[in-house]
Amino acid sequence: MGFLGVDTSLTGRRWVGPGDEIERQAEAMAQQTGLPRPLCLTLARRGVAPDEARAFLEPQLRDLLPDPRRLRDMETAAARFLTAVKGRQRIAIFADYDVDGGSSAALLIWWLRALGQQATLYVPDRIDEGYGPNEPAMAALAANHDLIVCVDCGTLSHDAIAAAQGADVVILDHHLGGETLPEALAVVNPNRQDETGDLAHLCAASVVFLMLVEANRQMRSDGAQGPDLMGLLDLVALATVADVAPLLGVNRALVRQGLRVMARRERPGLVALADVARMDSAPRAHHLGFLLGPRVNAGGRIGAADLGARLLACADPHEALAMAERLDQLNTERREIEAQVRDAALAQAEARGLDAPLVWAAGEGWHPGVVGIVASRLKETTNRPAIVIGFDGDEGKGSGRSVSGVDLGASIQRLAAEGLLIKGGGHKMAAGLTVARGQLEPAMARLAELLAKQGAGELGPTDLRLDGVLMPGAATPELIDQLEAAGPFGAGAPAPRHAFPDMAIRFAKRVGTGHLKLSFGDSTGPVMDAICFGAFDGPLGPALEGHGGARFHLAGRVEINEWGGRRTAQLRLEDAAPAT
Repeated sequence: MGFLGVDTSLTGRRWVGPGDEIERQAEAMAQQTGLPRPLCLTLARRGVAPDEARAFLEPQLRDLLPDPRRLRDMETAAARFLTAVKGRQRIAIFADYDVDGGSSAALLIWWLRALGQQATLYVPDRIDEGYGPNEPAMAALAANHDLIVCVDCGTLSHDAIAAAQGADVVILDHHLGGETLPEALAVVNPNRQDETGDLAHLCAASVVFLMLVEANRQMRSDGAQGPDLMGLLDLVALATVADVAPLLGVNRALVRQGLRVMARRERPGLVALADVARMDSAPRAHHLGFLLGPRVNAGGRIGAADLGARLLACADPHEALAMAERLDQLNTERREIEAQVRDAALAQAEARGLDAPLVWAAGEGWHPGVVGIVASRLKETTNRPAIVIGFDGDEGKGSGRSVSGVDLGASIQRLAAEGLLIKGGGHKMAAGLTVARGQLEPAMARLAELLAKQGAGELGPTDLRLDGVLMPGAATPELIDQLEAAGPFGAGAPAPRHAFPDMAIRFAKRVGTGHLKLSFGDSTGPVMDAICFGAFDGPLGPALEGHGGARFHLAGRVEINEWGGRRTAQLRLEDAAPAT
């Protein structure tokens, strides 16, 4: 039976609460540490032992940051980078057009700027050039530079790297490597096949950061002082969250510290971006993933490919504001294009069937800049890996998103090796591909077969996992602050959700474009406010607005609502079920 007896909620989900073992661990932790029981339940579900709780709540980067030299080619990469710096050689940075690529490039540019040096930034156009290094661009850069640093790309670009005659190439990447590596001077990538995989969860910006840690170390050994690195962690945090890297271990510490750096509002590009996105509170991982990240990405999706990277590297506040406003405008245009493709892709996928191991759709002229977002929407709707492909002539470019436990990148790479794709690659949760029109059906059939072997076809409707029960009087700002200390929350570390049992709806009103604002309480205690975004896109809004005095179990995430200088507790409502 579901938690609180909820086997089928208003949104069709079964509620799953903490098991007996988690309850026991939480109780032991509360007695041993004196921490609030709701926080102990959250920590126990994270696998935190009672004697580790205090350290987990205050992760120290110095304890968790891996030695950069654990990665192959790292010493060579840093040494060649420093040789270029010391000799004032010409450096080019070839970056991917997404947030991770832009942040990676900006890290290098800010580090070099601190030493009074510059680099050429090159970001390929998504439509004209596609993902990763290409032969004409690399040849042109090599003709005018001594060192080319490829960030967030390059591991599979054998021909393009070979075209960089006359320049050294260093690759700092995290995408899945092939059986052979390109002929670069150094390929630093935790997802090379000859790596242990212990650092496979790092995004490219983290790999770049580790290279700068190694560069500073080598500078110190030569009696020189390198630029400050801690102040660059806002860029690493943005990339980690936006690239959906799991917020575990060192990633959690990097994002935690990066959010503190970002709160100081010292990076002109991020300040401008936060202002145009109307961020009115201290930055959290949610802001990085849903407000800042999409705007940085918008340039690479439908506008100037290098705009996001240039904004993140910008040192002038006025110039940064102009770029941020342009990205905000492009993001609005991107949403409109996305909505059109999403509706068409969902209709096609539904006609094909949503219960297969793979959900996919392909269409004429679908913009390459939005197929990844639409694939993400399909994945969220179906709880299955999803591929969305846009065709232009006989060639289609697509993007895929996966679910936990299903390695999409490896399967896509296998399809490319088998000749069913023109090219393809990525990592566990996301991948890109190029396919010939005549190979579309056999490629998708083969991909579904490979994903089924990983259990993709066995996935059912998404259960709603809850950390326990709260009452309105217990959900104080102080408790919410303590729960936040278990974060940041995101991929691999979902925010705690709580159920409020047997609640009476005191007030309910439709607000904005289909949202629901309400207040609720039990018979005697305090009343608590809640907001349910998109409530009227499904059954929640009508059922709760027209409650007719019925009582409900309510579920969601507690958060702080800051308004008029006051901090109050609020429930971000995600689900509800009649209290019977």
